[in-house]
Amino acid sequence: MPVCFLSPLLGWRSRRWAAAIVAAALTLLVLGLPTAVIANPVFGRSLAPTDWAFGVLVITSVLSGLLFATYVSDEPGGWRREPGDRTARGGAVGGLLSFLAIGCPVCNKLVLIAVGSTGAVQFFAPVQPYLAVAGMGLLGWALWVRLRGEAICTLPTAQQQVGSPDDHLPVGTSADDLR
Repeated sequence: MPVCFLSPLLGWRSRRWAAAIVAAALTLLVLGLPTAVIANPVFGRSLAPTDWAFGVLVITSVLSGLLFATYVSDEPGGWRREPGDRTARGGAVGGLLSFLAIGCPVCNKLVLIAVGSTGAVQFFAPVQPYLAVAGMGLLGWALWVRLRGEAICTLPTAQQQVGSPDDHLPVGTSADDLR
């Protein structure tokens, strides 16, 4: 196994890197604009963003972009998703937790309904950094699992490095002869 789980990134072609960059940029906009971490005329906040919110937004965007690119195949029009892949759900939950973490605590309607504006500031705001860590952790875990799978699947076995199965049989014998 490679020394670093990030080593499969070295083998990515431009198609996957382009997908990672586009997905990261879209994530930055989709999370940053409605939460008003990125100032814009459409969305506003009652409370200013925390000092760490923009950092969480950038890290979430980069992790999301890289995770998305693991699902892009090097062949045109191809997608790589294995049956039973739980990392897609982990990535989605991680993105949602990051969204809740960087959002304005008193602008979140669900939080306001549940605990009111005072409760949002007293109870939800202190939990937001933990949501950020959990969200980035889930995204990081999903990326680690996907890249580890690429590293394991792309390593040739000793038999593949040497040649075909017929190379290991006595001269004049083929694998068909043994069946």
